[in-house]
Amino acid sequence: MKTESYNISLSFKQILELVRQLPKSQKIKLSKELEKEAVDTKLSKILNAFRTEDLSPDLIDEEVELVRQELYAKSKKD
Repeated sequence: MKTESYNISLSFKQILELVRQLPKSQKIKLSKELEKEAVDTKLSKILNAFRTEDLSPDLIDEEVELVRQELYAKSKKD
């Protein structure tokens, strides 16, 4: 199936009316695509919020090793 691309300007109301005319299966497919896009956007925002230059792999490894040692020491006490 050949896909063609068109550039037209539609209002939200017009798009909504077009979507309402779709068969149920295509509405579900559209809904899933929109949901994936929303999840991707949210995930990107979350990842960008936690992005930092202050953490190096060495610092992360050091912190992980400290936590492991604490957990091991705690397990030996019990």
